[in-house]
Amino acid sequence: MGWVPHSCTLPAEEQPLRVAEFDTLFADALLGAERPGTTRARLVLDTESETLARNLAERETDCCSFFTFAFEHDAGGRLLMDVTVPEARVAVLDALVARAGESAKGARR
Repeated sequence: MGWVPHSCTLPAEEQPLRVAEFDTLFADALLGAERPGTTRARLVLDTESETLARNLAERETDCCSFFTFAFEHDAGGRLLMDVTVPEARVAVLDALVARAGESAKGARR
């Protein structure tokens, strides 16, 4: 499960389910990903995914408090989900962004 850190407080048996939820979000709604900085990623999502994305981000912050999620809409109406981590957690963010790309590519095949 690559990007799930050891410090995650989500029970181990629930972690694969959470990863699957993120995979589904990325496969169904990811339009693009940017890295404006080493500790920040911007995921561009279909607007229809907003409720799911916000709910998932809130639950993820509960178990991995080092994640910070922020949401806004761009001029084209797409949902922008910014994910920020402390410097010590950059590897987790790298893995999350890689997973997002893999899930989105898999859905387009």
